[in-house]
Amino acid sequence: MLSGMALHPLAGKPAPRESLADPEQLVAAYYENRPDPADPHQRVAFGTSGHRGSSLDATFTEAHILAIAQAICDYRRERGYAGLLFVGKDTHALSAPAERTAIEVFAANGVTVALPSFSAFTPTPVISHAILAANRRGDAISDGVVITPSHNPPSDGGFKYNPPDGGPAGSDVTGWIERRANELLAAGNREVRRLPYEEAMRSGQVRKLDFAGDYIAQLGEAIDMDAIRASGLRIGVDPLGGAAVDYWARISERYGLNLTVVNPGVDPAFGFMTLDHDGRIRMDCSSPYAMAGLVNLKDRFDIAFGNDPDADRHGIVTRSGGLMNPNHYLCAAIRYLCAHRKAWSPGARIGKTLVSSGIIDRVAAAAGREVCEVPVGFKWFAPGLYDGSLCFGGEESAGASFVRRDGAVWTTDKDGILLGLLACEITAVTGRDPALHYGEIEEQLGRSYYTRIDTPATPEQKAKLAKLDAGLVSDSSLAGDAILAKLTTAPGNGAPIGGLKVVTAGGWFAARPSGTENIYKLYAESFRSSEHLGQIVEEARALVARALG
Repeated sequence: MLSGMALHPLAGKPAPRESLADPEQLVAAYYENRPDPADPHQRVAFGTSGHRGSSLDATFTEAHILAIAQAICDYRRERGYAGLLFVGKDTHALSAPAERTAIEVFAANGVTVALPSFSAFTPTPVISHAILAANRRGDAISDGVVITPSHNPPSDGGFKYNPPDGGPAGSDVTGWIERRANELLAAGNREVRRLPYEEAMRSGQVRKLDFAGDYIAQLGEAIDMDAIRASGLRIGVDPLGGAAVDYWARISERYGLNLTVVNPGVDPAFGFMTLDHDGRIRMDCSSPYAMAGLVNLKDRFDIAFGNDPDADRHGIVTRSGGLMNPNHYLCAAIRYLCAHRKAWSPGARIGKTLVSSGIIDRVAAAAGREVCEVPVGFKWFAPGLYDGSLCFGGEESAGASFVRRDGAVWTTDKDGILLGLLACEITAVTGRDPALHYGEIEEQLGRSYYTRIDTPATPEQKAKLAKLDAGLVSDSSLAGDAILAKLTTAPGNGAPIGGLKVVTAGGWFAARPSGTENIYKLYAESFRSSEHLGQIVEEARALVARALG
């Protein structure tokens, strides 16, 4: 991956003290700052995965969470959901106060909240797994909330809703919650029902359940844990101070793994991190700069991996190649699973986002499976993973999940724990790590030259980019190749992509605004050479510049 900004001189280096966020200041601002409902940047806004922001600029405050939590209660009431509302949080400084606020609202509205009895933190996939398990029992309909800004910097907070199918909420649901929350916010949250926290905890509306136990006990239904144990692989795991930090010892003990957690600490300032490409702390397990600590330890292990703070993403580190490019790992994972999951339905498709590598299409075709190409956002995979029409769903940003060994649904949200353990299974069963498998894919199916360029963009520029359409492309060729398709909707489901993708026989590019940061993302891939990729990027950036006017 490249960046539209120059590489920071401290990228990949330990975070200096002066770069650290002050957790106490963040929490104080959460309660003290008041958003201006007239300012569109301070309103509730669900991006690709929930509302995110910072208390320091009044984009993630108590007022926001009061409004969102009440909106979720109103939505559940309208839909008739009367089961458990599973609530989990990660280790960001703003996650704990947001959880506290949400519980006050949920309890006051008569919602039965399920909190974890094991660990103060809960990975996103564990919430998805718990929702699905509860709804399989045929009880009243359950859903969930995950309080996390994912891999975003320590100053950020995040709050997302997972409906009864266990995956990230679709646009129709998030749109409803967003509109209702902003109505409440604009009216000063006068309609929000709320109990004092201590009273809410004593109300009988809050239950403690062992989410972790059920999830961990069933991992063998998705992963060949016996093969990993028998191999004796030396496994290294870096939770990056995130929600899975307490899980790995329990997983290791349950399955008898030779597993070492290289960093068992939790610090809401994430002071143990190395700086990302732009000099910021960002717990992005797909970034070689953020993952430099684990990469430096790679020779101690046969296979290693990291997760982001809510453990829905994976970063695979091999002795043979260091940190794998996420696209490369998706290809290796898909090829292995298609060959080793004999009980999977032959008609189940491989899900990929339209900005993921085209090599995935070649891998799927070689395995005799169709590809379902969807817009960015894991929510688009949730229905297919739920009903079995998809056996795998993956994003280039290192998020993926797949079905159980018998083809039944596992999770419908990204599962970094699962994908990390799959890297162990691949290595144990085949004797070769996933990077070596990708080398074989390149030899058989051709080489890919891929990049994603992140460039700063104002909210106004992002809004323009979201409306890019095929009419902006008047040329008939791109980097010397005839244009075969100009896409504004995804081929797999016809949903708008919030940008534009241009495809040729030799490569493609896609441009879209980030749903979580003030940047725009340009993705490009060439099947010919790095020079050809440069041509695609140059022409694509010129097109985006024209679109911004």
